[in-house]
Amino acid sequence: MGNLTATRPLQPWTAPTASDPVAATLRLPGSKSMTARALVLSALASGPSTLSGPLRARDTELMAAGLRAMGAHMSISDDDRWLVRPHRLVGPAHVDVGLAGTVMRFVPPVAGLADGRITFDGDPHARTRPLGPLIGALRSLGVRIDVAGADSLPLTVHGAGRVAGGEVVIDASASSQLVSGLLLAAPRFDRGVVVRHVGPPVPSAPHLRMTVQMLRAAGAAVDDTVPDVWAVEPGPLTGRGWEIEPDLSGAVPFFAAALVTGGEVTLQGWPHSSAQPVERLRTLLQRMGGEVTLSTAGLTVRGTGTVHGLEADLSDVSELTPALTALAMLADSPSRFTGVAHIRGHETDRIAALAREFAALGADLTESRDGLEIRPRPLRGGTFQTYADHRMAHAAAVAGLAVPGIEVDDVGCTSKTMPEFPALWSAMVTGKS
Repeated sequence: MGNLTATRPLQPWTAPTASDPVAATLRLPGSKSMTARALVLSALASGPSTLSGPLRARDTELMAAGLRAMGAHMSISDDDRWLVRPHRLVGPAHVDVGLAGTVMRFVPPVAGLADGRITFDGDPHARTRPLGPLIGALRSLGVRIDVAGADSLPLTVHGAGRVAGGEVVIDASASSQLVSGLLLAAPRFDRGVVVRHVGPPVPSAPHLRMTVQMLRAAGAAVDDTVPDVWAVEPGPLTGRGWEIEPDLSGAVPFFAAALVTGGEVTLQGWPHSSAQPVERLRTLLQRMGGEVTLSTAGLTVRGTGTVHGLEADLSDVSELTPALTALAMLADSPSRFTGVAHIRGHETDRIAALAREFAALGADLTESRDGLEIRPRPLRGGTFQTYADHRMAHAAAVAGLAVPGIEVDDVGCTSKTMPEFPALWSAMVTGKS
């Protein structure tokens, strides 16, 4: 297993066990991915923009703070509607990335457009997340970057007020964010950008499609017709209103609760045309025993109380791995998940962390280079370490529905993407809002 560092606050959170099928209708916070992209595009636009239904959480507040530090005007006091007014980007400024992959990969290309020195650093584990391909790509496009040690944080971008742009080759097999970061800022580059990926497949393809879709919505010309090549023409971005969808990744633990308990969970406010991989999620949950429907009421998942094992390549929806692993622990047959080697470089080494923590609860599972094999058997209660990773807390909560006595060492880490998670989860399980 990879190197893992756990921290344990004084008060663990006991994951509530469900005595009855859950029946809940929820309105969850906005998509982290959409909120982050909308903030960047709005900061680079030629006029003001609004974000309706954005996600207020640590990652998105760090994104807004980083862009504000360089000069963009951000009004985010209203939880339901944020206003962004673009302004000349200048340094000196410091950007705290926390543990947010979006901030550490989307903001350095923007910093190249600023006039002055922009420094970046974050939480200790952020210094282990892969940035080398992005640093190399930006340097080849004319951006001066100083890195203290290896190709990771902390780093300094010496913005010249402009980026030449052009063609760049990158290995983005560690994260699709390495491509998205270049594309989002590219319309403001003198020559735009042509990004060519060379290497193993880029994971999380739906996130790249979201980037392209949102760029086009802001007025950018993007050509993604050639596989692994993305071309963005130089030109202005238009300020606009962004309607942020509910966060699909954040909804998955709640949908999993419907399968585990034989209940029903509806996510309100779900659009009929989505930028997130809802069809892929529908297929996975149906194969595990759920029924997924979309209606005017929202996106609804129903369970029978029986969970089926699943063999699946999750490379395109790797964020779902922790919650699906917890579901697989409670299934009636074995599961095998592959294609997620890159999640070893997320907030923690998620493959190693899931293997270690579920094994400590009595699980029979095997860790592979790019995934997990799970052979269900009864679990016992115990302390579940999160390693400051919100998705680990989600996995523990799902398992706790059927296994009494699972104590989550740091449920507060869910504030990264959903500060309301503990309260929403407990209300769903107990039926008390």
